[in-house]
Amino acid sequence: MTYAETIEYLYSLRVFGAKFGLSNTLKLAELAGNPQEKLRFIHVAGTNGKGSTCAMLECIYRTAGLRVGLFTSPHLIAFGERIQVNRKNITEEEIVRQVEELKPLLSQFPAEHHPTFFEVVTVMALRHFAEQKCDLVIWETGLGGRLDATNIVTPIASVITNIQFDHQKWLGSTLANIATEKAGIIKDRVPVITATDEPEALGVIQDTAKQKGAPLTVVKPEDTRRDPLKTINLPLTGKHQRVNAALAIATVGTLKAIIKVSEEDIRRGLSEVQWPGRMQLIARPAGQKILLDGAHNFAGVRALSESLKDHFPDDRFTFIIGVLEDKDWLQICQAVAPLAARIHVVPVQSDRTASVRHLAQVCRTANPNAYVSEGSSVREALAASSDDSFVVVTGSLYLVGEALEALEGASIPEKGERGLNEWQLPSNKRI
Repeated sequence: MTYAETIEYLYSLRVFGAKFGLSNTLKLAELAGNPQEKLRFIHVAGTNGKGSTCAMLECIYRTAGLRVGLFTSPHLIAFGERIQVNRKNITEEEIVRQVEELKPLLSQFPAEHHPTFFEVVTVMALRHFAEQKCDLVIWETGLGGRLDATNIVTPIASVITNIQFDHQKWLGSTLANIATEKAGIIKDRVPVITATDEPEALGVIQDTAKQKGAPLTVVKPEDTRRDPLKTINLPLTGKHQRVNAALAIATVGTLKAIIKVSEEDIRRGLSEVQWPGRMQLIARPAGQKILLDGAHNFAGVRALSESLKDHFPDDRFTFIIGVLEDKDWLQICQAVAPLAARIHVVPVQSDRTASVRHLAQVCRTANPNAYVSEGSSVREALAASSDDSFVVVTGSLYLVGEALEALEGASIPEKGERGLNEWQLPSNKRI
C-alpha cells in the first residue's frame, strides 16, 4: 500500500462508527500479541486539559531520560501526531506497515463486530510503542473512559484532569454521570490523581477509588503556588495550565518509588513543554499576535477568557470563531463575544459544523458593539484580519488545525487527514 492508500483505508473504517465497549479492542490486541503487556502506562482521562497534562508528563519523563510514548487525539493536521515517541510522530512508512499487518487480523471479525477506526488505531499505537521499546507510555482516553478502547490497559497511575459538561449526548447529562464514565479508568489498587473540583464529580471519583482500594490524591488550586511550580515559567499560558502542571507534578511524585525523577527534571520538563493549539501564541513578523486555542466547551472558553483578561488586559481582540454543531455553541459564543472588538464567524471544515448564521446572530446579541462578519473559511478570516494587532482563533481544535495549515502557507485540502477525526455514534445511542 502507498501512504495515500493507507489513509484512504483508515477513512474506510469510519463506516463502522464509534462503539463503546472493550471486547473488540481486547480481541484485536490479543490477535496482535497483547503488546500492552510489555508496556507501562499513565492513563489520562477528563473533560479538559487531558492533552496538555499528557504533554507535561511526557516532557518531564523524557527529560529524566526515559523513552516515552505519547498517545493523544484528535490530531490537528497529520494523523501521525496521535502516536509519538519522544515527541517524534510515527512515520508514514511505519503507519503503512502497521496497517498492512493489522488488516489480516481485522478479517477475523464478523462484519457486525468489525473494529472501529479508534479501536484499530489504539492497537496500532500499542504495537508501535512495544516495538519502539518505550519505557513509559502517556495514554490519553478518547471519549469517556470506562468503555473507551484505551481502557484495556492496567496503568501504573490513573489521572483524571477535571469533570465538566461535554459530550452529554453520550456521557450523560449530569456531572455525576460524566464522572462515572471518566472514573471507569480507575483500577484496583492503582493510584489515582485528580484536579477535579466540582463536588458532585469529585464525590464519584472518591467513591470509585475507595471501592477499588486505589490511593487518591486530589490536586487543589493552592498547589500551583508551591515549589517547584511557583517559580517555573510555564510556556503554556493560563491559570488552568498551572493546575494541569500541578497535576503532572503530583503524578510524578506519586510514582517516585517506581520511576525516579529529580526536581530539576520537573523544572526543565515543564519549562520546555509545548502543546500546539492550546493557548499557542504566534508572533508574526509584522508584530501581529495570533493566539490559537481549541476551547470547544463552556469550561474551555471560560478558561480562555480568564487567560486573556489576566495576560493581555490592554489588548483589543479580533476573534475568529468556528464551532461544531454538537458542542454548546450558544454558550461558547456568549462567553467570548463580549471580549471582542471584531468577530469573524466561519464554518469548521466538518460535516458537523454549526451554522455560521446562527453563530453570528448569537455573537451580535452578546456584543452589539462588535463588528461581526460571516465568512467562508478560516483562511479568508485570517486575511481579513491581517491588519489587526491581536487575533484569537477558537471554538474547535479542528478549526485550529485549519488555521495552523493556513499560517504555515499550506493548502487546506477538502479532505486531508484531519477528516479522520470525524466520528459519530448511531443516533440516540448513549454509553
